[in-house]
Amino acid sequence: MSEASVVAAIDCGTNSTRLLVARRGFDAQHEILERLMTITRLGEGVDSAGLLADDAIDRVLACLIGYREVLDRYEVESIRMAATSAARDADNHKVFFDAAEDLVGVRPELLSGLEEGRLSFVGATADLDPTSGPFLVVDIGGGSTEFAYGSTECEYAISTDMGCVRLTEKYIDSDPARPEELVSALSVVELHLDDVLAAIPDAANASTLVGLAGTVSTAAMIEQGLVTYDRDRVHHFELTKAAAEDVFRTLATEDRGQRLANPGMEPGRVDVIVGGLCVLVRIMPQFDFDTCLVSEADILDGLAMSQLH
Repeated sequence: MSEASVVAAIDCGTNSTRLLVARRGFDAQHEILERLMTITRLGEGVDSAGLLADDAIDRVLACLIGYREVLDRYEVESIRMAATSAARDADNHKVFFDAAEDLVGVRPELLSGLEEGRLSFVGATADLDPTSGPFLVVDIGGGSTEFAYGSTECEYAISTDMGCVRLTEKYIDSDPARPEELVSALSVVELHLDDVLAAIPDAANASTLVGLAGTVSTAAMIEQGLVTYDRDRVHHFELTKAAAEDVFRTLATEDRGQRLANPGMEPGRVDVIVGGLCVLVRIMPQFDFDTCLVSEADILDGLAMSQLH
């Protein structure tokens, strides 16, 4: 593949479907041509039904039709499309894969949780100073949360069955959430974090906590009062533990309309943001981090870089 080649990465996640179009820059770093995100909620109800809902599949396919137009416009030469937690949990994921392949031209790769964690680590740490490591990269998704640890490369990774959609659907029925619902969700997070420490004993010794995905970036926008998304102000923003807990307390006590009024809050995320924050606000004290470095580079960048090298 030549250095001028344009590549694309598509992430069909539990809560959102995202696209990255990139090409190799003169400095051997990838140049981002397009980065798009659409909340499609592919994993809606999958935790209880074990199936991808027809409506959920249709939402993602409608999104992919639009993305196909972007791919054609940039004359993309190579594509990697990945599916993660929702597809892993669904017995009928092949139905979705067949339809997605017809639209995009490549078949989605069903990533394991470990593969997801490693790709997220590659993408998130590519533009970080290695001397700031070792890093603990945490990707809070819709159905799962991946933890990846290392300095110049990923040394350990683990995927846990907790995410903003999964925790919300299983534990948070009220609006705003009742205290006992929050206690249940937070308690489950703590149990998963015990598993993380067992799998990655050095996790708490990492020098830098790097947080990925919509829950973390939304918290950063709310903390800064950003009404409209500004990647330069979100990417590598240092979110303190106190700020994360303050955002959590605020959103957890608001109803849907009040949460939606917060700066940077997307309508498609407002129903699951509290579940996602349950993960973030337990990670920081349990692993003794005072700050979380917000990264907008993630698994998409890892998928793109794998095609540019």
